[in-house]
Amino acid sequence: MAVKTINTEMLRKMFLAGAANLEAKKEFINELNVFPVPDGDTGTNMTLTIMSAAKEVQALENPDMVSMAKAISSGSLRGARGNSGVILSQLLRGFTKEIREHKEIDTAILARACDRAAATAYKAVMKPKEGTILTVAKGISQKAAELAETTDDLEVFLPEVIKHAEQVLAETPELLPVLKEAGVVDSGGQGLLEVIRGAYDAFLGKEIDYDAIESGSGAKMVKPDKQAEADIKFGYCTEFIIMTDKPFTDKDEAELKAYLESIGDSIVCVADDDIVKIHVHTNDPGLAIQKALTYGQLSRIKIDNMREEHQEKLIRDAEKTAAQQTKAAEIKKKNEPRKSVGFIAVSIGDGMNEIFRELGVDYIIEGGQTMNPSTDDMLTAIDEVNADHIFILPNNKNIILAANQAQTLTKDKDIIVIPTKTVPQGITAVISYMPEADVDANLEAMQEAVKNVKTGQVTYAVRDTKIDDKVIHEGDIMGIGDQGILSVGQSVEETAKDMLAQLVDEDSELISIYYGQDINEEDAAKFAQAVEELYPDIDVDVHMGGQPIYYYILSVE
Repeated sequence: MAVKTINTEMLRKMFLAGAANLEAKKEFINELNVFPVPDGDTGTNMTLTIMSAAKEVQALENPDMVSMAKAISSGSLRGARGNSGVILSQLLRGFTKEIREHKEIDTAILARACDRAAATAYKAVMKPKEGTILTVAKGISQKAAELAETTDDLEVFLPEVIKHAEQVLAETPELLPVLKEAGVVDSGGQGLLEVIRGAYDAFLGKEIDYDAIESGSGAKMVKPDKQAEADIKFGYCTEFIIMTDKPFTDKDEAELKAYLESIGDSIVCVADDDIVKIHVHTNDPGLAIQKALTYGQLSRIKIDNMREEHQEKLIRDAEKTAAQQTKAAEIKKKNEPRKSVGFIAVSIGDGMNEIFRELGVDYIIEGGQTMNPSTDDMLTAIDEVNADHIFILPNNKNIILAANQAQTLTKDKDIIVIPTKTVPQGITAVISYMPEADVDANLEAMQEAVKNVKTGQVTYAVRDTKIDDKVIHEGDIMGIGDQGILSVGQSVEETAKDMLAQLVDEDSELISIYYGQDINEEDAAKFAQAVEELYPDIDVDVHMGGQPIYYYILSVE
């Protein structure tokens, strides 16, 4: 018997199942990221975004379609992180705008909702790029419209839409050369596909594990004081990938999961063709590895001592609490009159934060490459800054869309987003601010100043890949410029020099060096001296940035 409509309760189950499936596959999606930097990856950002909406949906009691649509849209918009998360939130926003007025959804309404979802997401991106999640969303929209004209049976409609989405995703490397060079499909498109696959599982009546949603992100979050009392039963977080020698069947998966459950917990086993991703907490990682070797070769083995990490976390949490209290004291100036202009900057690292404070920035959002702040983080900052006009400096290309989204959601203040892609650009923008000039003049001046900043960042590769005709191995040192990877090597200093040689030209007047938390002051001074000897006619400044991940951040102006 044909199923022709989806009611509110079924839609609720489908959305939550889609969120749960995305959470389960997030590490697999992260592995698809082309750029091999240790950053807030696509799977993580999309998962945090949809989980924000899922928690609002779960909190509803006896929802109707209007309240459900509002929870999905509002939750995802406020929880959006990174470009992929913002685009996902826009897809959900467009989709829910179409369905909210209907008590039940049929194929025609679904087709219109998919079309509105894709249109909303494309509109949100200033320069849409094909071969991405947008392409997959458009493919879903086109196929849904085609099918809606020929069938009203959702049991026919849904699997055909998913099948077409898989085909479009498989074609993304042909549309985006960087994907083809790395041998992967688009990670954002994969994430969207996992959402609709999960939703379809719920439609079919499959049993779904919603524990990940209840905990917020797939792991039970315990406050530090309670966690200190808890005994960590299994001490080693063990992860690896199995490259199977033969087809990995459902029986194989069940057998391997059962074995892992006998030696540990927190098990994830995600199979995709001849690749199987494994995660387990155990007291004997060797047993897990030995068992896995019976299925094929192993890659990307990672073992962390959680008991050691637990102690470090307690210290970090205490430091973070103290920092938050200090920041709160700085910004709580309730008795002061509202000023004309304020600044919000995204920054990470004690030194970078202090530089922004000295320049007069009112609110610093801790975040950046490893954890992209959400739209809600931006809205919280906007609420705290008591000013009529507020300049936001995202200082990361993956945060600009979230800042723009916060701008559109703010009604009582004038929000101006300066699209800074690096911290040095943000610093230059603030320095260029002229208190005597009006907002428009300052906007123009800051944007013009940012154009003169060339940034280079030195970090390490977290995965093997090939990009920009460069073969990169896990652990290699990379020098990354504004447009891509400029140098690859084994030495931090030599790689930084190679990168700097490509940034400096005859018009360069100033080189600024910001050294990270893994570089000591003495080594930074030696490196700065070497740079001065290489470029005697250019001023060289050295600052303690304290940033994680990046050994050095350099700017040339």
